[in-house]
Amino acid sequence: MKNPTSFLSTLAVVLLLASCAPEPETRALFNGENLDNWETFIGSPLNGFDSLAAAATPEKVFSVVEDQGAKVIRISGEVNGSLATRETFSDYHLRLVFRWGETVYTTRNSGLLYHSFGDFGAAFGTWMTNIECQLMHGNLGDTYLMNNTVCQAEVEKNDSTGQYFFRPGSPALQFGATSNGSAVKKRSDAEKPLGEWNTVDLYSLGQTTVHVVNGVTVMVINNTGTEENGSVKPLSGGRIQIQSEGGELFVKSVEITPITEIPAEVIK
Repeated sequence: MKNPTSFLSTLAVVLLLASCAPEPETRALFNGENLDNWETFIGSPLNGFDSLAAAATPEKVFSVVEDQGAKVIRISGEVNGSLATRETFSDYHLRLVFRWGETVYTTRNSGLLYHSFGDFGAAFGTWMTNIECQLMHGNLGDTYLMNNTVCQAEVEKNDSTGQYFFRPGSPALQFGATSNGSAVKKRSDAEKPLGEWNTVDLYSLGQTTVHVVNGVTVMVINNTGTEENGSVKPLSGGRIQIQSEGGELFVKSVEITPITEIPAEVIK
């Protein structure tokens, strides 16, 4: 007969070790000093601003400046451009804190582009192929699928506009260039007034991503992938890009944490 005391002691040690397991480490992708660990790309001109694009340099479009006593990333918005991580990421929680500046060339438009892959310039002459969490003023949290990326989302169609809105519990539809379009509108508007800091939390686990704006879950998409020759291949990771696309933008912080699950309160 096995010794019950020995078994209980072993179990206690296992539980103790499990409780002492280190928490996943959060990394600052912006080091608060410079953009050395990022790659930049200057792409196509904004409509009507060809001369600005011709004179644009990476150092002018993407810089680190002082803002209210802290160093932040300034994205000028004067030309279409990409600020991209050099690393690829999957299964993570990314937190981006940003606000809009006063200078606007076309519109206050930008995006947090994830699952990015391939060459700069593949999408709209500027960005790597990707899936976008919209940062555009008024559309913060929308999904936009660039090139051949696809996803599924539970949606409700607005018949008057033809737009699809994320509605949990509604039938799931496929989205992409060849099915129902490349855009899914957010569930609700949680954006803060212009000039205030917005916090965007992006959860990515396998082929599911969740967009959270200022603590409010506004989008859940599933089965992210790329469509090739009529079939869908899973897409669950890639590089991160932040767009320059028409308006001045300040980024206070970009942090990423590995995850093994999406919190239930976030995805419910």
